[in-house]
Amino acid sequence: MGADSRDNSGVVAPPPPIYGAGIALGLAAYWLAPLPLWPAGVASGPRWTTGAVLFAAAGLLAAWAMLRFSRAGTPVPTWRPTTALVVEGPYRFSRNPIYVALSLAYASLGIGFDNAWLLALLAPVLAVVRYGVVAREERYLEQRFGDDYRRYKARVRRWL
Repeated sequence: MGADSRDNSGVVAPPPPIYGAGIALGLAAYWLAPLPLWPAGVASGPRWTTGAVLFAAAGLLAAWAMLRFSRAGTPVPTWRPTTALVVEGPYRFSRNPIYVALSLAYASLGIGFDNAWLLALLAPVLAVVRYGVVAREERYLEQRFGDDYRRYKARVRRWL
């Protein structure tokens, strides 16, 4: 890395606020123009249960991924330097399990709260995460870890 560059990925924003902005917009849109996901008369129990189960799964996945970072001695925040390449635990299946977990938690809110706006806005949120976060992280990790990261990238998918 050059002397004038920061030792971090230079993402456009940390991912949690990106997802949070999508949630805020989805809630505001629903307040202005309700757009239910389910037809009228569908019982709320199944959607709440589905949303809760998905939200819990997202929490477990995120905790597992962050535990792997902690055990490797590398920070989770995107603005801090990455000190180790984590390839175990959920990172064997996805290069971005924390973002998968955030996406799953976000979708679970749309399902649980019967808010189609939330699900519709997930696509632009994912576009910002993909191009404003993940692409920059991938460039940074390739510069930082070279062939080790390229081999990892070749064998593990970006999302799932």
